[in-house]
Amino acid sequence: MPNALQHETSPYLLQHADNPVAWYPWGKEALSLSRELNKPILLSIGYSACHWCHVMAHESFEDPQVASVMNAHFINIKVDREERPDLDQIYQTAHSMLSQKSGGWPLTVFLTPSQIPFFTGTYFPKNARYQLPSFADLIPRVAAYYYNHEIEIANQTQQLVQAFTSSLPKVSTQITANESTLQLAFEQLQAHFDFEYGGFGSAPKFPNPADITLLLHAAKAGNAQAELMALQMLSAMAAGGIYDQIGGGFCRYSVDERWNIPHFEKMLYDNGQLLCLYTDGWQLSKNTQEKALYEKVIKETITWLCDEMLDSCGAFHSSQDADSLDVHGHLEEGAFYVWQVSEIKALLSPAEFIVASRYYGFDRAPNFESQSWHPYLTAMPEGDDEVILSRVREILSKTRETRARPAQDNKILTSWNALVIKGLARAGRIFQRHDWVILAQHAMAFIYQKMWHQKSDGTHQLFATAKNNRVHLDAYLDDYAFLLDALIELLQAEYSSIEMQFSQEIANTLITHFQSAEGGFYFTAHHHEPLIHRAKQPYDNATPNGNGVAAVSLQRLGNILGESRYLQSAERTLQAFDNTLKRNPSACATLGHALNEYLVPPTIVILHGSTKKLQEWKHVIQQDYRPHHLFFYLDDSVKNLPQTLQRSIDKIFQKDVNAWICKGVVCSQGIDHLPSLLNQL
Repeated sequence: MPNALQHETSPYLLQHADNPVAWYPWGKEALSLSRELNKPILLSIGYSACHWCHVMAHESFEDPQVASVMNAHFINIKVDREERPDLDQIYQTAHSMLSQKSGGWPLTVFLTPSQIPFFTGTYFPKNARYQLPSFADLIPRVAAYYYNHEIEIANQTQQLVQAFTSSLPKVSTQITANESTLQLAFEQLQAHFDFEYGGFGSAPKFPNPADITLLLHAAKAGNAQAELMALQMLSAMAAGGIYDQIGGGFCRYSVDERWNIPHFEKMLYDNGQLLCLYTDGWQLSKNTQEKALYEKVIKETITWLCDEMLDSCGAFHSSQDADSLDVHGHLEEGAFYVWQVSEIKALLSPAEFIVASRYYGFDRAPNFESQSWHPYLTAMPEGDDEVILSRVREILSKTRETRARPAQDNKILTSWNALVIKGLARAGRIFQRHDWVILAQHAMAFIYQKMWHQKSDGTHQLFATAKNNRVHLDAYLDDYAFLLDALIELLQAEYSSIEMQFSQEIANTLITHFQSAEGGFYFTAHHHEPLIHRAKQPYDNATPNGNGVAAVSLQRLGNILGESRYLQSAERTLQAFDNTLKRNPSACATLGHALNEYLVPPTIVILHGSTKKLQEWKHVIQQDYRPHHLFFYLDDSVKNLPQTLQRSIDKIFQKDVNAWICKGVVCSQGIDHLPSLLNQL
């Protein structure tokens, strides 16, 4: 019989709906039952594309004997970390505090009925191995400890709650971080950079989008070393196996230092952020081959998004699994992606195989399990080789499509869609691909129409997740902050009065429901369900920090509209995290971006004229990387502009295009000569 997960929307939870474990979703029923029976909770947090989550599920959660032990001793709760990042954030932090080890997924947490953890771990095998105990043996021991060590657990939980409280930032009375803080951030990144292969540290290697952004900004400010680091890392990832050379799109991370063998899951949030970064890198780079590689990656990644991740509603699905069925019917990581050389030889002509081997590494030693090959780009092809390799890619792609496909998590997350909207909008603007801008607009329209609800009292509410027309879960800080950031990017790609109004509504709701009295933003809204801790974090992870993105976006919107409330909110956020930012700025790269634009506010460039001429000017302007400029291209069809944008257009219009450069409340005289504008920029 299905357990209590059978009515959930999360594909991850539904994967466990037929387990013999009596799973509950996180909610009143399970939490009340734990209190009533004085029975501890076994909380398991994972996500659909997680390889080791699948392993633990197959070994333990699908096993009737293990399940019976779990059911006898615990109230079992299963959580999708993508739907409930609030819970994941709390209990990952608790795991680090209790075990002094880094976390991960699956996260296994044993809780008191008051939701306080007293023992934690990640993956546990069914039988003892990897220096880990048997999960079936561990369960009764943990339960016995809960019932027999009440005083020790009470003392530990009190210390844990105090540790959570002390983790909140110590608010500064002023912003003392400055340009030297940004220089320290670069120096910290430089100290951990791998100048041989690109990236930070050794294996495993992650894309670290916030860190690349910091390097790109430093490069624009004249730091040649930062430029070298950023472009080396982008080039290494684009040529490596972390990028799917056959089907497009980036995998989660590389298990080796050379970027060649990935953990094969593909996440929407990585690909959205990397669209932005490769677009920025294309603008910054002066190397023809490098620019060609970046443009190729952008085009192929967007094609993958459209072919694989785009929902019929216009928004994007969350992830693709690392695992799929191999030719023997076994679930294996990377089975969809890797090749045998004999298979490739049978598909290609001798000439094609020579070129494929030369550029995809098939003439080298096997680089994956079971004597198989995962392609990476050994060099950029040119001339006839480029034509042949394109044909090889098409042949291999068609063959790959006949294999068992990785499972997909088809829920729609507001925050992750916002990252993709931003990436599509920026790439569409820079490369003048209106079709990419339309993709971004359609995804934004879905969020506006389906995820943004007006309540009976006239206020609005944003939801975090949707699937099969079911929208639920109150949105988190990241949902609001990333969405505001995406709206500002989309407004620069193609101005819309509806999206401008939406951005103000999002900003107002963000400040009203998330802002702390001391400054900065909590991860959850003021009306969110009470949990054991309310996080207010400054650090970037796989996605940028919500406080940092909120500060950047509110500053930008405040400067666009001349709205002091937004500017003050951003300033108080920087004030709240001032001490943290000064101490470890490289870990707070997005807050560093906010600091940079606090010290030197972004320049706003307003262009008005005929559509055709605007496109000509846009093409020239956007060849260069200008991360601290906001561009608004306005033709005569644009209506209902805010006064700050309208004030310039109301001046005398003499030529096909007039431009104004605005800093704060001061705007230049109209500029009707493109070289003059470029010179002033």
